This record gives sequence, C-alpha cells and structure tokens, in this order.
Amino acid sequence: MRQQIGSGSSWEETVGYSRAVRVGNIIEVAGTTAMDGDTLIGKDDLYAQTKFIFQKIDKALQQLGNSLNDVVRTRMFVTNISNREMAGKAYGEFFAGINP
Repeated sequence: MRQQIGSGSSWEETVGYSRAVRVGNIIEVAGTTAMDGDTLIGKDDLYAQTKFIFQKIDKALQQLGNSLNDVVRTRMFVTNISNREMAGKAYGEFFAGINP
C-alpha cells in the first residue's frame, strides 16, 4: 500500500514530489525547507528555520500514523557550517532521547 502526504506547494505538481510517502512500513520524507507558502520562516535564524522544518516533518509523519519517535535516520544540509550549533540545538530539542 502507498500513502502520500502533500506539502501544499505549487512545486509539488510541477516537479512531482510529496512531503512524505509511506510504502509498507517505510516512510521517506522529501527534502524540507523553512518555506511556508511564499514566506521564509526564520529569515537569518537557522535555529528558527530548523525548528519549523522539524515541525513540518513531524506533522507529515503524524498524518501517516507515526511520529519523530519512529525516525531511525536523518540527514541535514547546512549551507553555512559556522551556524551548525543553532541547527544542532533545534535538532536536540526534537530528537533527544530518540537518537536516530
């Protein structure tokens, strides 16, 4: 069985992607940014952007009947590595004790 959760972005139809897709017991989440429609959340604030992104991912997982507690692997891309501590702080707030 295949379940797809949309992002609501106009790009979804244009380029053909979904926020998250479940096939069987595997869920894959698409690359996620801090965009909310046409608005960038947390401009110049990587901590706020990272929190918003994990909230979006958690919402998609919940729509598929799961949560961040079920995450076993993550991958983050930070465009300015000197800000990694801000991304790490937000990451820790969502994944402390889960340790994917």
